[in-house]
Amino acid sequence: MNIQNRKWSYLFLLSIIWGSSYILIKKGLEGFSPIQLGAIRVVLAALFLFIIGFKSLRTISRTEWPWVALSGFIGSFVPMFLFAFAETEIGSGIASILNSLVPLFTLFIGLFAFGIHFSKNQLLGVIVGLIGAAFLIFFGSQINPNQNYWYASLVILATVCYASNANIIKSKLQNVSPMGIAVGNFAAIVVPALLILPFSGFFSQEVTSGPRFWSSLGYVIILCIMGTCVAKVMFNKLVQMSSAVFSVSVTYLIPIVGIFWGILDGEAFKLQQLFASAIILLGVYLVNKKKTPKKASFSNS
Repeated sequence: MNIQNRKWSYLFLLSIIWGSSYILIKKGLEGFSPIQLGAIRVVLAALFLFIIGFKSLRTISRTEWPWVALSGFIGSFVPMFLFAFAETEIGSGIASILNSLVPLFTLFIGLFAFGIHFSKNQLLGVIVGLIGAAFLIFFGSQINPNQNYWYASLVILATVCYASNANIIKSKLQNVSPMGIAVGNFAAIVVPALLILPFSGFFSQEVTSGPRFWSSLGYVIILCIMGTCVAKVMFNKLVQMSSAVFSVSVTYLIPIVGIFWGILDGEAFKLQQLFASAIILLGVYLVNKKKTPKKASFSNS
């Protein structure tokens, strides 16, 4: 399979895996608190990754370890907790749509932090996408008045983290194997997770004897193996073989999968939300449309 077909294959598979992650988070929250869910996700994912790829840590040099650790915290640790807290108030389908902002922030962070230029068309895409996000949050608060849509800001913050991580991998970790990045990420973040877990009450009798404990743990294990371990290695490989902006374009397809699962689980999704979602995806499309930006435009001086 040539590299172009591999890129699109990775993109499609990632959309299926990550698009299903939001409903798995929602199901995990039936038995765990957001803090417990975030911590156990990190611990279990670290365990699985150490089993399958511990030797890959050798591919990380001493100078690359700070970037690997930073990538772990902003690309995995922080977003895991942010999404867990967000989905206590907003639906899994809405969370998947807001995740589509990742390519927009990837563009901005690439400009200001790494000096990557972008075009007027792409700037328009960023503005359109942010307008769509504002509409989605507004309509959601009207349709679901019992939910606190301020929690949507946690998803937006998580997308900023994902965007920063994509730029770090592309700019600083090209020489580290995708498995090495993934295992190194969790080697860096598993210690704080192990410290948080016992203080979160995860091992208390109230939690372990709860009616949803085992089912929620099962959902979290699936989430860790597929949504974290397998998908993270695939994503790291995709970033290295393409570009940061192309790789995060997986968010084109994630909302379709996320909304599908949300509707099956009884979540409300109205025409106004579909309209706002279309605006966000239009913004993402504009960001990715022009592949050869004019370096004279919006340069980082």
